[in-house]
Amino acid sequence: MSIISRFQKGWNTFIGRDPTKYRPDYSYGSTYYYRPDRPVLTMGNERSIINAVYNRIAVDVASVKILHVNVDENGKFLSERSSGLNNCLSVEANLDQTGRDFIMDIVLSMIDEGTVAVVPIDTDLNPDMTSGYDILTMRTGRILEWLPDKVKVRLYNEKDSRKYELYVPKHTCAIITNPFYSVMNEPNSTLQRLIRKLNLLDSIDEQNSSGKLDLIIQLPYVIKTAARRVEAEKRRSEIEQQLTNGKYGIAYTDGTERITQLNRPVENNLQAQIESLTNLLYSQLGITQAILDGSADENVMQNYYTRTIEPILSAITDEFKRKFLTKTARSQNQSIMFFRDPFKLVPVTKIADIADKFTRNEILSSNELRGIIGYKPSSDPRADELRNKNINQSADAEAPPKVGANAESEEGLTDDELKELDDLDKLLDEQ
Repeated sequence: MSIISRFQKGWNTFIGRDPTKYRPDYSYGSTYYYRPDRPVLTMGNERSIINAVYNRIAVDVASVKILHVNVDENGKFLSERSSGLNNCLSVEANLDQTGRDFIMDIVLSMIDEGTVAVVPIDTDLNPDMTSGYDILTMRTGRILEWLPDKVKVRLYNEKDSRKYELYVPKHTCAIITNPFYSVMNEPNSTLQRLIRKLNLLDSIDEQNSSGKLDLIIQLPYVIKTAARRVEAEKRRSEIEQQLTNGKYGIAYTDGTERITQLNRPVENNLQAQIESLTNLLYSQLGITQAILDGSADENVMQNYYTRTIEPILSAITDEFKRKFLTKTARSQNQSIMFFRDPFKLVPVTKIADIADKFTRNEILSSNELRGIIGYKPSSDPRADELRNKNINQSADAEAPPKVGANAESEEGLTDDELKELDDLDKLLDEQ
């Protein structure tokens, strides 16, 4: 590139289009030291083990593909649609979130608050004028008030980095309720009881680690009069000053004085109650400790995906299908479906056996299996054929039989020639 072209077409991110001219500083809008659109957990959930459970469920749900698809008359998947809604679910939901981050945001907000609203932000047509609009960007919002046909939602506006409280019609936004609401979000549910116990345990730990000595000083005289109380208070202050001002925190007392320390741990069954509630919560959600630490086997993970992940995915897709697809679109066999990769939990030792069974029973072609395990497609045209490659097929067997007037018989004659011969035989028989 010549020097003139560099000056005409050059671009510098820091100073603007013209590298020779400094762009003056001006305001870009509100600024934050943390990401303002991230979901903030309520009731101290971010400071307890509940946060790990929330995050594990959200990550596993977001790992499943949710797509806007075409289906047949029986509801079976045919193809993926090219639409703004599908782009939001799979590629980019808004300026700040990818499709996967958006699903994680939905799940985290839903299981933390019990209910979450998914609101279309940018659409190609006005949702108040027509229902046949395409969604370009979407965001999650916290529901603040419930009205007969609207909800008051707190939404983040990416234009000025601020959150606004808006009244949104219910028919234009997806309202997703946690399928485990009675277990996780009810005031007296198992999860809420566990959160209260954990907060109580944290407060006890803070008291024990606050640095207080909890001493009782027994003076050698009876404290009943005001003068004796003043003298005892003075003696207590002297010991505090000795401990505070001393380099090693050492104080001295009179030989007739006795000091009793009270900061011994008090035994209670709080830890046992927390363990019991944790195990009860895990059993009600279909989660085990092996799932959280990554040591669960295939059967445990399959049970977890069936009992925990599938109800959440179904709640999301069913609500999206109800609110974002019109009756006309559903009558045209459009749908929103989720797809989980069944090979993620399969050990490498079983891949070969599964590949043989899938190709032998003509379920997947060789190139489809190569794509699943991460290999490039083969250039051999037979790799795209859906047939059992363990059976040798001759050229005559592979060629389809001809049907119709021009189909040849075993003697090499067509149907028309055979018909003429039959007519000639009848004529000869009559003569």
